[in-house]
Amino acid sequence: MPIQSKLPEVGTTIFTIMSKMASDYQAINLSQGYPGFNCDPNLIELVYKYMKEGKNQYAPMSGVPFLREKLVEKTKRVYDVDYDSESEVTIVSGATDAIYSAVTAIVKPGDEVILLEPAYDCYAPAIELCGGIPVYVPLNLPDFSIHWNSVKEAFSEKTRLIMVNTPHNPSGYMWTKEDLESLAQLILDKDIYVISDEVYEHITFDGRKHLSLMTHPVLKERTFVCGSFGKTFHVTGWKIGYCLAPEEMTKEFRKVHQFVTFSTATPLQYALAEYLEDENHYLGLPAFYQKKRDLFCEGLKETELLFTPAQGSFFQQVSYGHLSKEGDFDLAVRWTKEIGVASIPISVFFKEKNDHKILRFCFAKSDDELEKAIKIIKNSKLF
Repeated sequence: MPIQSKLPEVGTTIFTIMSKMASDYQAINLSQGYPGFNCDPNLIELVYKYMKEGKNQYAPMSGVPFLREKLVEKTKRVYDVDYDSESEVTIVSGATDAIYSAVTAIVKPGDEVILLEPAYDCYAPAIELCGGIPVYVPLNLPDFSIHWNSVKEAFSEKTRLIMVNTPHNPSGYMWTKEDLESLAQLILDKDIYVISDEVYEHITFDGRKHLSLMTHPVLKERTFVCGSFGKTFHVTGWKIGYCLAPEEMTKEFRKVHQFVTFSTATPLQYALAEYLEDENHYLGLPAFYQKKRDLFCEGLKETELLFTPAQGSFFQQVSYGHLSKEGDFDLAVRWTKEIGVASIPISVFFKEKNDHKILRFCFAKSDDELEKAIKIIKNSKLF
């Protein structure tokens, strides 16, 4: 008996497709967003330590208290913002869990949700599974900044939620104080909530400071801030994230979360908690990743590809429309097969697959891998 799909337009994600293709064709995989190097050995030793101590059973649904407390301390230290570790912090199985649980806690059938596109691919399916209606607002090209008048025009009486992402994937755009204030003014007198995807919070460049939505008093009271230990500490396979939100919002969030994953790997939580005690483990990330961004961008300067160095995240976009009319998906596939470098076509981040002739490369890889990729791109007949 055929199943009537709740997500009829959803297939295999582009990240799975391109990573498999990279493997099949032995290409350098600069497509999927995960680090191409291991985490700090000390973090692994901490996992062993807590496993040996017997921290191997279910963690509390809201997360190990030790980790929630250390996360609150870090948040205060970095952003000068207070959260209550018991009632406003939840540890989850990856930021995708946080985003899905937050959407499900808020969105009811017929509610409209504003998405700024290009948007990460897990946002719209979560909305649709709740019976919500995604309303797409395009970002300004080429810098991917926000056109706030367009956002305002997209609001209706049915608008329940807006989902935002800073630093932005795929572009790396980082929100400004003006962006925070613009959003705050738009929702000030409305019953509208915000989900803020901030998984790249510590991967910022050229002295820019990440402006979390929690730092604005109006936005803090309306926002689910979703973060990722996996992205921060090079352990994406651990799938550990968190959600910070006011108490009443957290209550509804946890009602969903407890029936999605319930709890998250216990020894990993203890290890991360102790690892957070040294602030250098995350404050050193901008310099670490900027060296990789700059290495990659210096190589790109020797090609005909156009780009502006990313403000944040570990992705660099390149434009090729002045060189070819080939579709971005077709080009990404062809380069993977023919020259051996895999990327992501950013048309996949648009509802209508808008093709702006832009590819996204992940530079969270070893320097050797980045240098090899640049050498291939420089020496290959690309078009």
